[in-house]
Amino acid sequence: RMATAFRTAGYWRRLETGLDISDRTVSCALSDAPVALRIYRPANVDEALPCVVFFHGGGFMIGDLDFEHARCLKWCHGARLVVVSCDYRLSPEFPYPAPLDDSYASLLWTVENAESIGVDRNRIAVAGASCGGCLAAGALLRNRDDGGPNVALQMLLYPVLDDRLQTRSMIESVSTPGWDQPSSVHMWRRYLGEQRQEHPAYAAPARANDLSGLPPTYVMTAEMDPLRDEGIDYAMSLMHAGVSVELHNYAGTYHGFDAVDSAAIARRAIDEQIGALRRALRRD
Repeated sequence: RMATAFRTAGYWRRLETGLDISDRTVSCALSDAPVALRIYRPANVDEALPCVVFFHGGGFMIGDLDFEHARCLKWCHGARLVVVSCDYRLSPEFPYPAPLDDSYASLLWTVENAESIGVDRNRIAVAGASCGGCLAAGALLRNRDDGGPNVALQMLLYPVLDDRLQTRSMIESVSTPGWDQPSSVHMWRRYLGEQRQEHPAYAAPARANDLSGLPPTYVMTAEMDPLRDEGIDYAMSLMHAGVSVELHNYAGTYHGFDAVDSAAIARRAIDEQIGALRRALRRD
């Protein structure tokens, strides 16, 4: 219903102008089910463009290709790149590792099919918001361990990273707007399953013992977000492992704040995301 309302109001239609947008379903050996993708590309551009593979938020339980359609449109316009948005399977029907399998498969499919979708395989970023940040970080840990393709940037926006729920921001955020500690408890139970005894780093990247060899990273956190400290801690751990990191914590903001177009700080956050993508994916 929300998607229909946006289209009726012309909100998306205006942002879609000048872009070629296509939905497709692809198969990859790493996922035991087809993966739905939406590909955004500036229209009438013949050259191979940089690309960002993107995973939406939604607590692993909700969301689809429309969920962060506006963000993908803005990135495509602002950074003049291709966006490949992944509609991964959702918990609790499909707990870990199904969403991660779909996410990693979408990255590999993008690299393998770069020429056919007009992408420069040497200029690819991986990005995710909220639980999509967890999928991005987990996919890139797996990609590193598997000796997968080079990735120029990982972009983690107020990311979910730590199932232990012991950071100060998590403990204190029992009723914060946008997202709170009880929501995180519910999310992790559904994603990992009630009976799971193991908590692998691919599922909860904050548990990784070794973060070396990962791509340069952009991390964005929000002050009044229970996920704030795990994002900051992960950024610091990456730095200690020798990874180049850009960290932005937005004062006075809550989880998902950059979706509020009427707020100047939200527009600034989107602009800075676009700037980070442009810097990381520029042609040398």
